[in-house]
Amino acid sequence: MSSSGIPAASLLIVRHGETDWNIGRRIQGRTDIPLNETGIAQAGEVAELLGRAGDWQRVVVSPLDRAATTGRIIAERLGLAGPEIAEDIIERDFGSAEGELVRDAEAQWPGLDVPDAEPPGTLAERGAAAFERLLREAPGSVVVAHGALIRAALTTLSGEEAPRILNGEAWLLSAQEAPSATGTAAPAPTPSATPGRITVRRLGTPARQHAL
Repeated sequence: MSSSGIPAASLLIVRHGETDWNIGRRIQGRTDIPLNETGIAQAGEVAELLGRAGDWQRVVVSPLDRAATTGRIIAERLGLAGPEIAEDIIERDFGSAEGELVRDAEAQWPGLDVPDAEPPGTLAERGAAAFERLLREAPGSVVVAHGALIRAALTTLSGEEAPRILNGEAWLLSAQEAPSATGTAAPAPTPSATPGRITVRRLGTPARQHAL
């Protein structure tokens, strides 16, 4: 446990800041849409939150610009090196639904079960495996990714349905400490995909949010 109360075996998962397609309720997927002015401000807000919450070692980002820019702002504010890119935390490929209004896509493909998109189960497995890998190999990282991937991964890892993830929202992901035979906490086990072996909790959300 760090002096801030954040467990040492933790990741801080952040959704990228807002884009114009977020405001317009368009499905982005892997379409590379940049942050808007509000998104840039949200990245600064979450950096301030993280600076108060703990000591972070590095920033890891999706290769898409909206995540990479959010990560660069956070790294600069925290005095960390430039972000490292992780291909396995890229957003879901929504196939033919990308660029469509959410309401139109949901009407055409109920549950966003788009034939040429990445299947939801594959997305959840990929996201959970990526977060487990980073928790094992790079604890203390701030990880900037995407709403669909974060929600699917947190649901898989916690065993509980995660809510919609807002722009700039930060979630703490920690490996549980198992009690030892003496009653004290033993080292956390190596993370696995078994629900409940990893705990998640919302750390905070930027004040600047559009009511979507």
